Amino acid sequence: MSDRSDRTRLIASATRRGAGRRPVNPPVERGSTLLNDSPGAMRDAAAGPVYGIEDLTAARELRASLADLEGAADVWLVPSGLAAVTVPLTALTRPGDEVLTTDALYGPSRRFLNRHLKARGITAAFHAPGASVDDILAAMTNRTRLLLIESPGSLTFDLVDVPALAAACRSRGVLTVMDNTWAAGLAFRPLAHGVDVSVQAVTKYVGGHSDLLMGAIAAADPAVGRQIAETIEDLGWRVSPDDAWLALRGIRTLPLRYAEQARSALAIAQWLQARPEVAQVLHPALPGAPGHDLWRRDYSGAASIFGVVMNGGSEAAAHALMSALDLFGLGYSWGGFESLITHETGQLAFRQSPPALAGELLRLHVGLEDPADLIADLEAGLAAWAATS
Repeated sequence: MSDRSDRTRLIASATRRGAGRRPVNPPVERGSTLLNDSPGAMRDAAAGPVYGIEDLTAARELRASLADLEGAADVWLVPSGLAAVTVPLTALTRPGDEVLTTDALYGPSRRFLNRHLKARGITAAFHAPGASVDDILAAMTNRTRLLLIESPGSLTFDLVDVPALAAACRSRGVLTVMDNTWAAGLAFRPLAHGVDVSVQAVTKYVGGHSDLLMGAIAAADPAVGRQIAETIEDLGWRVSPDDAWLALRGIRTLPLRYAEQARSALAIAQWLQARPEVAQVLHPALPGAPGHDLWRRDYSGAASIFGVVMNGGSEAAAHALMSALDLFGLGYSWGGFESLITHETGQLAFRQSPPALAGELLRLHVGLEDPADLIADLEAGLAAWAATS
């Protein structure tokens, strides 16, 4: 990684010289069959991909940009953010192993552990969100093969001490995989803090426009990377050239979008924190919020998604608030240019120990709209909440 900033490096890779006259972005190559000049060249891997299931130019350039961003030896692309989690879990565990993770884990990742891996003799154990390093280590057994880290955790945005955990796991021979979608490879770099595998949903911030599905898996150790690469090869999981091209376009502006949306999100979180309808705002970058000290120590920025715990209320009141909004879209996912809101109280029931919150839980993602307009929109939503509560 050079001394240049992220925003410079992610663009400079497009304008490098030495390849002759060409477009700024590579062409989209849609192909299954790749033709050769001679029979001897047909299986020559040194000449490039031999079949379309292998990554073509746009995907290879995207992998190189993500590897530079993550500080990785290599990065692999898979068809979704969920696949970015499930591939390393599949590649790095065997029957009889145990995976330890947070009780705040992303729902589909939890489902994969409890349904797919359990059926193959791999068990899952869950530690409390925001647990101390000592508490997490105490939860390990002689069967613990892998610690799956999600920090901040889903919905309640709990942080754990990732550098200390990574070091402790390495000394015990336990592998670490971190879902780093919240930091997008920008605000936190897991591999630089000792984590074995960093994954993210390219769907979110890298894509940035809510029009593609993709995941990325980054590893520093070639031996770990080889297991991941072989699993992807065996499963036949690849991304389309069109989606790779869209994600490559998105990564050029990633640092600017991430920083701008973070500023707006923090301003809105602070405004909500002062509202009487709101009991708590769950955003690690907010002074006084749970995990803020860890965030300030380890992170250089923050995502534009956070939780809002209302003062009491009901599902009807939450739906009234959401229905009164005009600018916040009603839809899942985040990291795109548009603001979104979801009602998440029901999701907490899937945890082993649901948190005791003061009221209904909403999740906000702040897009690139003017924050003053978004605040005015939320004013209308809070009025509808008050009228229904």
